[in-house]
Amino acid sequence: METGQHIGIQQSAVRLSDCIQLMQADLVHANPTPENLGHPVSDVLMYDPLDHWSSVDDRIILAVGCTYGSPDFDQLLHRAANSNAAAVIVKAHGAKMEHLRSAAVGYSMSVLVAPDDADWTRLVALARASVMGAATDSVAGVRLGDLYAFANAAASITNGAASIVDPLGRILGYSTLPGQPIDELRRITTLTLEETTPPAFDQDFKIVYAAPGAVLVPAIDDGMARLALAVRAGGELLGSIWIIDPGDENRAAALNALDRMAPLAGLHMLHARSASDFGERRNADLIRTLMDDTPHAAFAAAQLGLDTANGLAVAAFSIVRPETGSLESVRDIHRLLHLVTTVCNVQFGTGHSALLGSVVYALLPGGKGSSPRAVHGRIIQEIEAYSHTISPFPVIATVGGIAQGIEDLPRSRSEAVQILNHLLNLQSRAGKTRGAGNAGNPPKVALYEEFQIPLNLLKIGAFIEENGLGGTDEIARIQARDAEQQTDYLETLRAYLASNGNISAMAAQLHVHNNTVRYRVTRLAEDFNLDLADPQKRLWLWLRLTTMDLAAK
Repeated sequence: METGQHIGIQQSAVRLSDCIQLMQADLVHANPTPENLGHPVSDVLMYDPLDHWSSVDDRIILAVGCTYGSPDFDQLLHRAANSNAAAVIVKAHGAKMEHLRSAAVGYSMSVLVAPDDADWTRLVALARASVMGAATDSVAGVRLGDLYAFANAAASITNGAASIVDPLGRILGYSTLPGQPIDELRRITTLTLEETTPPAFDQDFKIVYAAPGAVLVPAIDDGMARLALAVRAGGELLGSIWIIDPGDENRAAALNALDRMAPLAGLHMLHARSASDFGERRNADLIRTLMDDTPHAAFAAAQLGLDTANGLAVAAFSIVRPETGSLESVRDIHRLLHLVTTVCNVQFGTGHSALLGSVVYALLPGGKGSSPRAVHGRIIQEIEAYSHTISPFPVIATVGGIAQGIEDLPRSRSEAVQILNHLLNLQSRAGKTRGAGNAGNPPKVALYEEFQIPLNLLKIGAFIEENGLGGTDEIARIQARDAEQQTDYLETLRAYLASNGNISAMAAQLHVHNNTVRYRVTRLAEDFNLDLADPQKRLWLWLRLTTMDLAAK
């Protein structure tokens, strides 16, 4: 946007065509005419056939649950037409457009047809915000949903640097007009794209949210004062706008401009959220198809514009939290998604990442160099190193093997998830043992090949478990004896196998005398009829113990 461009907010009559344009909700007008499109609009109404209508003049009516051909549908059009409603929004649900058009013409009523999968709650919010936004007119040169351009417009109108913040504290847009003063807090938040204190714990945000309009927030310490406004649509809090105080001479005009800007700000934030949500959902759906739906994977790869010439590897990221499902955990995992996307964009010039369940996935190019795995390792180390900026809890980052073709991506994902779960398990076990004085520090990042042996052993352990191969073998009997008589035969056997039968090494490991070790080994062999000289027996016992230890939680 040119800094010299005139930007203003003007009042104008609200017409149905204005609202349709601002909603941008894929509505199809069944019977557009100059008279219909010019009909004034004052409000939005959810239709209930049992409600008494006092007045619906100039309202847009959303016909939830009404289908073409039903008595409720005919009654709705009749009542709407007789009450001078502006329009009715319906879903076709299989009805032909010519039938809907015929009904609309018959009642001389504007009928807008929404997609069958459209969300009524979102349509209500968009419609109400559009009515209010149309009354204010659009800010010149700003595309709906472009919050950076809108922040520039707000900064120009109010003469103060602007930031737009969502309820979680994420910076959705900020102004970049030259010459406007800013302080250190503004500098930090625009660099990190988040508030230093979450709004839920910030008293200034609480004051702004509770205020009926724009308010002055006094300066703290060496910072600058702010003008702030809570932005809502249909009663839902969408976020807030913060303006660096332009000073005594301009403050009153800026506060008034902010108040008048509120409806349009809500409309922009709704569209930005819808576009962001759609982009994230589309990305997630395509990446899920790549990894779970092989027959359609090639289509998904084409939609994402993937370069598969040098192969791809799937990276997986998770946050080690004691609880999930809280607002903080949801906030943290979305911050992790943003961090992964940003780092991948910087490294590769593009970022294909998605949040699936509680895991963030990213597609890493194989690269043309001789050491793509070194690049992959550096990327996940960088993300883990930055993770303290998005969550106080540790982040685990792993990468599966390189898939040479699209059809191999499920394998790469499986490998990434296997190593992710293994490192999460190691973190959990370390957390428990630290309380007992153990300072274990398991790794937080890994490539699949770095842990391929323990992962293969885990698969062997799972095979043994699933097929009942352990049964009542020596390990099971030793465990039962130890539990019953408080003995330590299993610990002795583990030390024997780990030291390959070296008595001195066992004594050092168990912190006992050599003779005590010899006695314990003799009792172990006799009590359980173990031939420890048999290499196959030793292999089986070692496999059982190793896989059990790896799987322990």
